[in-house]
Amino acid sequence: VRVPTDGPLEIASLARSFNQMAARLEEQERLRSEFVANAAHELRTPLTNLLGYFEALRDGVVAPTQETFASLGEEVDRLVRLARSLDDLAVSDRESDVRPVALDVRAAIEMAVELALPAFERRGVSVSVHVPAGLAARADPDHFAQVLANLLQNAVRYTPDGGLVTLAAASDGSDVVVGVSNTGEGIPAADLPHVFERFYRVEKSRDRARGGAGIGLAIVKQLVELGGGRVGVESADGRTRFWFRVPA
Repeated sequence: VRVPTDGPLEIASLARSFNQMAARLEEQERLRSEFVANAAHELRTPLTNLLGYFEALRDGVVAPTQETFASLGEEVDRLVRLARSLDDLAVSDRESDVRPVALDVRAAIEMAVELALPAFERRGVSVSVHVPAGLAARADPDHFAQVLANLLQNAVRYTPDGGLVTLAAASDGSDVVVGVSNTGEGIPAADLPHVFERFYRVEKSRDRARGGAGIGLAIVKQLVELGGGRVGVESADGRTRFWFRVPA
């Protein structure tokens, strides 16, 4: 719905404001509908696979082997990961109360790496950390930890076996810049502007196989921007680097 913007100056100004508000509401509704459709699709895929397995087991088409139960377990794990990601996204949507404190960046990064280390070790992925001692940032510690966890989860998912993940942080003017880099296939240039969008995937079939729901990076962007920071990504020559800036 739009209203004409001609007429007296005050009426025209009100009409333009109304039209801008209507456009924002339409965009919010479009995003909501898209979000619901994507979430339904993400849930439908593993549920359909589970139903197929159970029907095949019931009818004797598939033998109840260790491999069959492993496949069932993978589908259940996908549902659990998706449910957790949706819950994290809902929390980040509601959470506008940011509590920044003076944060020891090196300690926060080392803690995040320690928590993610088992996943890296299973893949034979090496982790390198380059953060100067005493580097401090003004950030919400819970948000900072969630951002690091999501970026590390993304890195372990797309780093090939035996690859390398590097975390680095440094002061840059009035900000602290944190980067998480990984070796691997890289991201096509056409996809780079979209990787922080909800449910966006570079390669949908590949990401589903690896368990990605296209939510983790959207949460990264939302939490960083809540704290007054920015995010970005660059990918070239077999290396991808996600970075975020927060106030020092």
